[in-house]
Amino acid sequence: MLSGAPKGENCLVDMDSKAGDLFSADDAHPTGTGGAGIMAKLWLPKGFSVSMAKEWIDKRRLSIRPWASFVDQRKFSKPRNFGEFCQRAVKNVEIYNSNYTFIFLGLILYCIISSPMLLIALAVFAGAFYIIHLKSLESKLVILGKELNVPHQMSLAGAVSLPVFWLAGAGAAVFWVLGATLFVIGSHAAFRELEGSDIEELMMEPV
Repeated sequence: MLSGAPKGENCLVDMDSKAGDLFSADDAHPTGTGGAGIMAKLWLPKGFSVSMAKEWIDKRRLSIRPWASFVDQRKFSKPRNFGEFCQRAVKNVEIYNSNYTFIFLGLILYCIISSPMLLIALAVFAGAFYIIHLKSLESKLVILGKELNVPHQMSLAGAVSLPVFWLAGAGAAVFWVLGATLFVIGSHAAFRELEGSDIEELMMEPV
C-alpha cells in the first residue's frame, strides 16, 4: 500500500475539497477560471432565469379571478348594442387578463402535447441552442465578424431546427393557437356581464 494515500479524516477533507471544486461557483460561471465543473455545463444564460419565471407565474396566480365566477353561465348575456359590446370587451380583458393568460398557455400546452412532431421539433431546437451555447462558453463564436450573443444563438438554433418545425406543421399550430385564443377570450369578454362595482368604476373613468 502506498504510504502517501490519504487516511481517515484527511481522506474526507480531500473528497470534500474535490466536491467543492466540482460544483464551485467560479467554475459554474463562464467568467470563472476553471469552467470544467458540472455546474458549468448546466449554466444558463442571463435571460433565462427560473426564479424570474416563477415570480411572474406567482404574480399571475395571485391576480386570477375565481374560476367558478369566470365560467358562471348565469352571468353571460348578449350585449344590447355595440357600445356595450366594446365596454364589456375592454373591461373584461382588464379584469380577467390573468385568467386569459393561463387559457392561452393551456392552449399552447395542449397543442404541443397533441402533436408528437412538434415535441420533437422543440427538442431539436432546445438541443441545438444548448450545444451552441456550450460552444460559446468554451470559445467565442464569431460569424461575419460578429460575436454571437444569446439572441443570435437562439436565431441560429431556430435556423437549424427550421426544417423539423416545417415538417411538424408549426405554422398551422401557431395559427390554430392564435385563432382558438381569440375565439375563446373574445367570446368570454364580449358576453360576460360586468359586475356592479365594475360598471361604477367604468362610469367614473374620465372620457
